[in-house]
Amino acid sequence: MVSIQDGDTLTVLVSLKQIALLAACLAVPTLASAHGGGLDAYGCHHNRKVGGYHCHRGPLAGQSFASKDEALARREEGTSEADAAGELVGRVVAIADGDTLTVLVSRQQIKVRLTDIDAPERKQPFGQRSRQSLADLCARRDATVLEAGKDRYGRTLGRVLCDGVDANAEQVRRGMAWVYVRYAPKGSPLYAMQAEARAAKRGLWADPRPVAPWEWRARGKR
Repeated sequence: MVSIQDGDTLTVLVSLKQIALLAACLAVPTLASAHGGGLDAYGCHHNRKVGGYHCHRGPLAGQSFASKDEALARREEGTSEADAAGELVGRVVAIADGDTLTVLVSRQQIKVRLTDIDAPERKQPFGQRSRQSLADLCARRDATVLEAGKDRYGRTLGRVLCDGVDANAEQVRRGMAWVYVRYAPKGSPLYAMQAEARAAKRGLWADPRPVAPWEWRARGKR
């Protein structure tokens, strides 16, 4: 502890604080030039055209939020969930369909079912296109799986980031998968992405009467 003996000593202490403050300011990450307008340290930016805050990289990639504060809150929640459930890092070696893939982790193949989405079955309209879309995103790429338990078939459930891109969200954004309303939280940004894809008639939404995969399966089809 430093004792203040006279006016000169006090002046030196204030100057040191000013230097520390300046150093902290210089340490703040600058905007990246990878996106028009620049991405911030979280891989996101403020969308000037439609408003809100949109992320292109990192754990929030492909998601949009009303504000940066909302995005950071969701990021913290996601980090907590990942810490609790676990995280797998490996390479995608197989694509089964539009919502299931296999990741090689430490020489072990792990089949992963993407959470909160449901892609068309392989024999269903857009089934093969959905599979190809996921292959374009993830095949032979490095992947991070944010685990969320197991399903009744023993598959690992999780959110999959392929080279930093949120494959779950991107499949919905492309119109290559439905939001799985049975499991996706009501406040999930996936619903807004689906509404946008539907309005633009992207992917399966080009069909005037698309059939949800769970309804297709209920008819005994695969």
